[in-house]
This record gives sequence, structure tokens and C-alpha cells, in this order.
Amino acid sequence: MGKKGLRMSDAAYLDQAAVWSKDLTRMKARGPGDTENAMRQIEREYGIDYGFLWSLRYRRERLRIISVSAYETIRAAYRAECERQMRKLENEIARTEEIAGAHSNAVRAAKALVGEK
Repeated sequence: MGKKGLRMSDAAYLDQAAVWSKDLTRMKARGPGDTENAMRQIEREYGIDYGFLWSLRYRRERLRIISVSAYETIRAAYRAECERQMRKLENEIARTEEIAGAHSNAVRAAKALVGEK
């Protein structure tokens, strides 16, 4: 099988970018109805055009291609936001441990979730 058989299709790249975009928006949203603000915040923080985010979310079927730079920018933003969310979770675990103690069921469960002992 040649390289062509291993290559993702344009649609697959767009689909993946749409998933990352939706997840990013969900992580940035402060609650229901905050989608637009979250997308604006992503634009400010990560330089991803609001209109492109909107199209990925609401008009995905109209998009045919995605540039490598746009794909990589969304991927990098998604990874950075996941790392930020993990740091927040680790801080919450530490705060909960200070309050409830290291042997608390909640602390032990949370540490197990993030792979700590």
C-alpha cells in the first residue's frame, strides 16, 4: 500500500478539527449559552478565527478543505487547553486533599483518575 492509501482525507481532517473545536469551546464555555463568548475567547487566546470556528461548528458540511496551518493551530490549541484543564484538576485535587485529607475517597478517586498514587 502506497502513501496515498495511508493519507487522511480532507473530510477526515475537517472532522477532526471540528471535534477539537467543539471540545475547545466546551472547555472554555462558562455554562449553557456561552458558546459565542467561548469561541471569541479561543480567537483571542489562540488566534483561531471566530468565523472559522463558527463554520466548523455550524456549517461543517459546507467546508471542503482545511489548511495545514489551520489544522495544526487547532490541534495545538486543543492540546494546550487540555494541559491547562489537567493543571486545574491537579490544583483542585491538592486543595481537596488539604481539606479532606489524603485518605479521603474523593481524593483517592481523583488521583486514580489522573494517574497519581
